[in-house]
Amino acid sequence: MTDFRAQSTAPGELHPGRSLLILLGFVLIGMSLGGILAAALLLVWTTSLGEDALLNSAELLNSPELFEGSWYLLMGVQSISHAFTFLLPSLLFWRVVERQRWDGLHDRPLSAVQALGAVALLTIAFMPFNGLIIEWNQGLRLPVTFQVVEEWMKAKEAQLSKLTRFLTTFDDPLQLVLAVFVIAVLPAVGEEVLFRGLIQRKLVQWVGNVHLGIWLAALLFSAIHLQFYGFVPRVLLGALFGYLYVWSGNIWVPILAHFVNNGFTVVMVWLHRRSVVPVNIENTDSVPLTGALFSLLLTIVLLIYFQKSNSSTRLDPHG
Repeated sequence: MTDFRAQSTAPGELHPGRSLLILLGFVLIGMSLGGILAAALLLVWTTSLGEDALLNSAELLNSPELFEGSWYLLMGVQSISHAFTFLLPSLLFWRVVERQRWDGLHDRPLSAVQALGAVALLTIAFMPFNGLIIEWNQGLRLPVTFQVVEEWMKAKEAQLSKLTRFLTTFDDPLQLVLAVFVIAVLPAVGEEVLFRGLIQRKLVQWVGNVHLGIWLAALLFSAIHLQFYGFVPRVLLGALFGYLYVWSGNIWVPILAHFVNNGFTVVMVWLHRRSVVPVNIENTDSVPLTGALFSLLLTIVLLIYFQKSNSSTRLDPHG
């Protein structure tokens, strides 16, 4: 069976809480640098239009479809944002502060991980049930006292939804490849290294409980996306990725699951808009209760199968 006992801090090693604060500093610096680079890119692009740059930047985010070439521009901004917020700060922290290499994120080689195919299957199998949770989360309402906050969240959610629809609306196969890279590959690597490889590892070490560490990391993973109406389903996804990391002992496993989750959605949306498949994966209202319950049951079965397949080797719960 997998060993879920959290190990204490080794002599001379930074306290997990202090490590997390330093990591936060790396992330904030990276986010700031990424924001400056993204703003510079936007400024160059809007200035080239020969009009008010600040005005065009605001209009671009609200109505990107009005600007020629804005799809590629926003994909570039998205790439910079992901790289500088998640991946680069994480790798720099891991190398400079922890003095570790990439292999330090693994407790077993990928070749030793069993049932990798089940990871992709259970990620897709989980989607209908999570779709039901998305529908439920979107129906949540705050008390009247917080009406102003709720209106702000709704406006922000509407803007993000519109932007997401714009970025996933394309016909060119080359755009599909670029979209999969920006929406699936970059977030999968960067977010999993940060939230599972580093934050979850430190939280488990700090609180002394693997399950609590996984769920705390999942909460942070969801919170950083600043989407209230998708908060709960993203927490569940974060916990799913967290358990896959613990049971496999290899960071590439949650990266694979994250990539499948995002990439499958992008490809299915593209195929639906080209009338290749009849299912609109973006429409959570179409998920029947029986289908969602079957999705949950299948996910649980595949999770148990994956856990048991990889339980013969004792794993470090930090991974």
